[in-house]
Amino acid sequence: MSWHVYLLRCADGTLYCGITTDMGRRLAEHNGEPPGAGAKYTRARQPVRLVACVPCADKSAALRLELAVKKRPRAAKLNFLLDQPGALPEHGGNATSGKDTTP
Repeated sequence: MSWHVYLLRCADGTLYCGITTDMGRRLAEHNGEPPGAGAKYTRARQPVRLVACVPCADKSAALRLELAVKKRPRAAKLNFLLDQPGALPEHGGNATSGKDTTP
C-alpha cells in the first residue's frame, strides 16, 4: 500500500492538505463523488483541484509530512511540499511553477 500526501486548491482559493492511499478516489470524494464522501471543509468549497502529491514510505511518514505542511504559513505550503523527494506538481494553475500565488 502506497501512501501519499496531497495538497488541493479549493474553488475559493484556500488550500487543503491530506493523506490517502488512492489519490484518484480521494480527489473524486473531495469533489462530491459520491455525494457527502469528501472532507467537510472541501464540500463547501468545490470544485477542488490537485496541486501537489508526494509519495511516502508508510502511513507514519505521510502523517508526519502532512503535519509539517499544516504547520507552515499558507504561502509556504506548496513550495515546501514540492521540495520533498518524489513530489509531483499537478497540472492546472500555478502548481508547475512551484509558487503559491493565491492572494
